[in-house]
Amino acid sequence: MQAAKDVTNMALAHEILVNPDFRLKPAELPEGCLERKVKEIMHKTFWDCLEAQLNEDPPAYGHVIKLVAEIKEALLSFLPVDRSQLGSRIEEALDLPLIQQQAENGVLDIGIGQLSQFIIWTMGSLCAPCRDEDINKLKEITDVVALLREIFSVLDLMKMDMANFAVSYIRPHLVQQSVEYERGKFQEFLERHPNALDYTEKWLKDTMTYLREARAEGSSGASVETLSHLSLNVHNHAYLRLLLWDHASDPFPETVLMDQVRFQQMQQEIEKLVLISSVLLIVYTT
Repeated sequence: MQAAKDVTNMALAHEILVNPDFRLKPAELPEGCLERKVKEIMHKTFWDCLEAQLNEDPPAYGHVIKLVAEIKEALLSFLPVDRSQLGSRIEEALDLPLIQQQAENGVLDIGIGQLSQFIIWTMGSLCAPCRDEDINKLKEITDVVALLREIFSVLDLMKMDMANFAVSYIRPHLVQQSVEYERGKFQEFLERHPNALDYTEKWLKDTMTYLREARAEGSSGASVETLSHLSLNVHNHAYLRLLLWDHASDPFPETVLMDQVRFQQMQQEIEKLVLISSVLLIVYTT
């Protein structure tokens, strides 16, 4: 589990560094998959139970209060450090002990509308401009259960927006220290997993073998005289081999595994260029 977490963290940081268009997106489960069906059934059951509780006489507000507490926590998490005034308003308007007392006295039914209006207003003041339409749709919902469900849906989108803002904010700082950062993270990973570079070692050894065989055959491109030239040749030829890699049968080296998709894309582009060049050569020489 720790190894998987280490790799995931490194991959995420690397993607942020090399992909300027990187954005976090909500997880989309495939249509018809079991996990999606179970999730939909559980969500429907939860909201149906909540509706049944509110339709009781007198209404049971226990779960509603818990949901309000979650909404309050989410709203407070969006606040920057210097927004203490709005934080105080949230604390005052969503006073859970007071809401609990209103529920026990049977007067919360009147206050739910006021609570929802304040929640929607606060969400509107904290959300990104791209969420204004979603906020306006919330104002049109009159059913309590449907409104709570949509509030949580929009809050999830706002959390994603906040995460993407944080990514865009830290990217310039990461870029400045990207080499040292990735080197340090990879070193930490190797200290925990000393045998994690088997495929990288094989990749470099195979490249070395190729260069030696090419030199033995008198290949002009494989003349190696000094250690520095040897290292440079191994480095260059190793990366050239990645552009011709058999991804279906050969495991990709660990040190470049996070960029495997990019190498595959470059390989496809090279194959297209070779094909086009071959066609043009045939056309213009016949």
